[in-house]
Amino acid sequence: MRGQDTKGYFEDESLGKAFDLRLAKRLLSYLKPYIGKSVLAVFLLLLIANAQLATPYLLKSIVDTLENDALADDAKLSLFGIIALVFAGLVVLRFLAEYLSGVLISIVGQNVTYDLRVRVFSHIQKMSLKFFDRNPVGRLITRSTNDIEALNQFISVGVMTTVQDVFMLGGIVLWMTFTSPGLTGIVLAITVPGVLGASIWFRGKARRSYRSSRAILARINSFSNENITGINTVQLFSRQNRNAAKFSQLSGDFQNEWIRAIRYQSIYSPIIENVGYLAAGAVLLFGAWQIAPGAAQHISLGTTVAFFGWVTMLFNPIRDLAMKYDIMQSAMASSERVFKILNRPEEIVNPAEPQPLEGFAGRIEFQNVWFAYDDENWVLKNVSFTVEPGQKIAFVGATGAGKSSVINLICRFYDIQRGRILIDGKDIREIDKYELRRKIGLVLQDVFLFSGSIADNISLGNPEIPREKIRQTAEYVNAAGFIEKLPDGYDSEVQERGATLSVGERQLLSFARALTYDPKILILDEATSNIDTHTEILIQDAVKKLMAERTSIVIAHRLSTIRNVNKIIVMHKGEIHEQGTHEALLRRDGIYRKLHRLQYKTEAGDKDSQE
Repeated sequence: MRGQDTKGYFEDESLGKAFDLRLAKRLLSYLKPYIGKSVLAVFLLLLIANAQLATPYLLKSIVDTLENDALADDAKLSLFGIIALVFAGLVVLRFLAEYLSGVLISIVGQNVTYDLRVRVFSHIQKMSLKFFDRNPVGRLITRSTNDIEALNQFISVGVMTTVQDVFMLGGIVLWMTFTSPGLTGIVLAITVPGVLGASIWFRGKARRSYRSSRAILARINSFSNENITGINTVQLFSRQNRNAAKFSQLSGDFQNEWIRAIRYQSIYSPIIENVGYLAAGAVLLFGAWQIAPGAAQHISLGTTVAFFGWVTMLFNPIRDLAMKYDIMQSAMASSERVFKILNRPEEIVNPAEPQPLEGFAGRIEFQNVWFAYDDENWVLKNVSFTVEPGQKIAFVGATGAGKSSVINLICRFYDIQRGRILIDGKDIREIDKYELRRKIGLVLQDVFLFSGSIADNISLGNPEIPREKIRQTAEYVNAAGFIEKLPDGYDSEVQERGATLSVGERQLLSFARALTYDPKILILDEATSNIDTHTEILIQDAVKKLMAERTSIVIAHRLSTIRNVNKIIVMHKGEIHEQGTHEALLRRDGIYRKLHRLQYKTEAGDKDSQE
């Protein structure tokens, strides 16, 4: 992994506080476009809470009415009728409010999730290659999926239902205080210490377990992505059992952490239940003592019944709030990670006032360029060269000599530390990077094909490119022959990474893709290696057509493919050691001549062995 700090590459980032008000405010700011729906949902939750809390009070009214000997039977029946109507009205009101609030909460949650997911994906798309060097794909997928879903849970389940639980708790205390302040004090004296102690214990345990499980999950995602992507290598070296054992270990660690969290939850829930039973028992005892013969009768039997109902309700929101700690912790951890990505500025910054590229000719000049992927571990050292418009040059050298780094810098995938890179006399950092890249056609040895049709892979899904142009470019680069033999021709579906196509066929598609966008600068990075003789003839012909009247840069280990370029630049350990034509370099006793002699012997030996 080029130039990156591999420490913790597969580990999740360190997490901050269990609840961070700053993060919560930023997360809730995504509710602003949907503030109307959110306010209406909160109002409906308030109605639901009060409709539920009114039930014990109605029971109190019924019991007190039965106990009131001063009322006639007819009057009691009339009151019962009124209470029954009120109860029925509350049931209907609660049903409608729960339905509407559920729909509104889901809509708001999904809208916020959509906004966040699109924003994160769009931001990742803009990041430089250095960002991807330092972040495994599995981690980024986790940010765009699992973490965003955790934030959805926070909005739709955490925030809204927490509001309902808070309304319930506050409402219960208010209803109890309004009915009997003394009995309310007894209930709170019993419940508050036990609930607080259990909740603080549970929070600490759950937080550690949750953080550990999230870190392991990130490792599982990264490990899975890496091994599935490299399945050819895994099977070639028979690493299936080793990888399965490693994956089993990671999955086992993840399972153990969740089991540990479930154990904590299984202890916490009974504690809350038993505190609730103690409070309910205290209410019954106090009520029995108050309504016993000869008692002062400070509270009525109806009040005791109502308090019993409220106390049994009291612990549901308390337990729910504790259980929502999981959602809260998940949201804080996820939001911290998501916002770290969103806060990460684009390392390759576009100029505020970019230089225009009108009349683009494609002249490239490197002036004393120094470049390192990491700190000052220089990959390129004081590199200077010029490519005139329409000129064809080639870079050769051993692996790690810096050839591909030159390509990355011309495309401005990275920025240099020293020196200047000029395109048509303009510093590359003063040019709009998107406009610059539209002028460059890059064909790599490892061609990446996307899911979709053959035509979509050539046009990259650009609806402005007509089908006729796609056909013409495919024919021009000799790709039409194999495309038209496919069952659906240009509409044939490409499997993941073009698995059903040969290396040469994928390479021809990449040529068609490059030509479709008619680049002024063409870069071929090992584009003619690992192919059969017949396909090589087609590709060599396509290369000649592509390079015609374009500024072209070729990187190739096969020196026979670059004999006719205008200039060959020989790289060695990040520096230019030689440059000149093929014939001129062969006349020198330098690196190029040694490479040519060695390759000629190797190719001759291969030919003799085949004969």
